[in-house]
Amino acid sequence: MSAATLRVLDLFSCAGGAAMGYHRAGFEVDGCDIADRPRYPFPYYRGDALDYLAHLIATGEIERYALVHASPPCQAGCALTVGTNHSQGWGEEHADLVAPTRALLDRTGLPYVIEQPNGRAKIRKDLSLCGVMFGLGVFRHRNFELGRWSTPNPRHVKHDGYVRGWRHGVYRDGPYLAAYGDGGGKATVPEMQTAMGITWTDVRTELTEAIPPAYAQWIGTAFLTARQEVLV
Repeated sequence: MSAATLRVLDLFSCAGGAAMGYHRAGFEVDGCDIADRPRYPFPYYRGDALDYLAHLIATGEIERYALVHASPPCQAGCALTVGTNHSQGWGEEHADLVAPTRALLDRTGLPYVIEQPNGRAKIRKDLSLCGVMFGLGVFRHRNFELGRWSTPNPRHVKHDGYVRGWRHGVYRDGPYLAAYGDGGGKATVPEMQTAMGITWTDVRTELTEAIPPAYAQWIGTAFLTARQEVLV
């Protein structure tokens, strides 16, 4: 089976940052998200991601995929929630869907990727990627748990410069952008699009939740290499 015929299932797909990366690595991609995502650049199913995955397992349709990528909601364990927001009494309770996602992914029998931001999310950090590794204008640290396959974790590149904006009452200028929130020197929509390499959506909330396609392109390429080594 050639790389061009391999399919990735992109769960909790949001606007398709990961999907575009897998596409650029040579995969066909199908997404699933509970929200309406008219800008998602590939076929997708609108509905609950875990219900949809359970359906694919029950019907055997999951067998059409070579790899499953899941980015379950991260607010329960992300650094902002457990740090600043918690200390200030801001925000609300958030569901942690990592464990039920992993349980279903294990049932598929397929290789998989679970993505989460830095924080207390209970995943193995088999890979840790950031924008600086790819010459991007954001830090956007993300951790990835790899199920049923592995690849070496790349060396983390030293950050040379500040993230532009206010932090703890101090304003700093710098080459990197804060692609989250509003005000305080945070990135504009066009700035986020350029910094992350995402041009197909201009919805701010989608951009602030997205991972840069470069991450998934790297992961997809690494998966193809690991798969080929097993087949040889």
